[in-house]
Amino acid sequence: MTPARDLAGYGATPPNPRWPGGARVAVQFVVNYEEGAENSVLNGDKGSEAFLSEMVGAQSHPGRAMAMESLYEYGSRAGFWRLHRLFAERGLPVTVFGVARAMEMNPQVVDAMLKADWEIASHGLRWIDYQYVPEEVERQHVAEAIALHARLTGERPLGWYQGRTSPNTARIVAEEGGFLYDADSYADDLPYWDRRHGRAQLIVPYTLDANDMKIVAYNGFTEGEQFFRHLRDTFDQLREEGGRMMSVGLHGRIAGRPGRARALARFLDHVTASGDAWVARRIDIARHWMKEYPA
Repeated sequence: MTPARDLAGYGATPPNPRWPGGARVAVQFVVNYEEGAENSVLNGDKGSEAFLSEMVGAQSHPGRAMAMESLYEYGSRAGFWRLHRLFAERGLPVTVFGVARAMEMNPQVVDAMLKADWEIASHGLRWIDYQYVPEEVERQHVAEAIALHARLTGERPLGWYQGRTSPNTARIVAEEGGFLYDADSYADDLPYWDRRHGRAQLIVPYTLDANDMKIVAYNGFTEGEQFFRHLRDTFDQLREEGGRMMSVGLHGRIAGRPGRARALARFLDHVTASGDAWVARRIDIARHWMKEYPA
């Protein structure tokens, strides 16, 4: 019987990933695109969004919350484009976690992602909490997200990250069968195979600490210098260890703010100057792992 949890992982002897070019660290940048698909009465929800904005600790309101809406709108109107310029100027690859409904509301950002050859992975149909959503509804949302994603980008997503998951999400994704990787895990510094749900599903884990969401959290960073230092120290530690993967999570409405974007730019230059990093999209890391360590 497959255990419900794996608390052992790779243990004391993680595998050598043999990253391309002899790199000591695979570094992966995620731009989360969620704006417009968050909780809103305009989207048929019971109340306004209360999560992941400058208004830390905000409460959901039964009507529209105009300040919250405008904070999200900054991400799509300005922040996304600032992040886009930072990566484009340096020629660095990116994976987008794109919420299907959000992308549908702003086709020009999808066009920019495609022209930049960014991977667009699925971030679900809506940017809402699925913890208590009935399984049949969540399953339908997964199917709708795939179909809408394909219509908007020209192909189905090969990567998945719900983010605000339910206990059913991993099983629904594995049973759907078309995702090369699932990112709904924070359990390791390397990809691994999950065999709990009837088929081997590759997990390319994500991060919540090397993530700009910590800037808008009670226990997080208060300004860009702290964010930069944490990213730098994480990278330098993993580089010293060797054979590791580092994920960095970004949002247009958070890291896309000017002062934080300068901190991110410093980190991008630190990574490229090291000479020891393979900066890749998540799909590239997934395909590399499948080749080196097939299921």
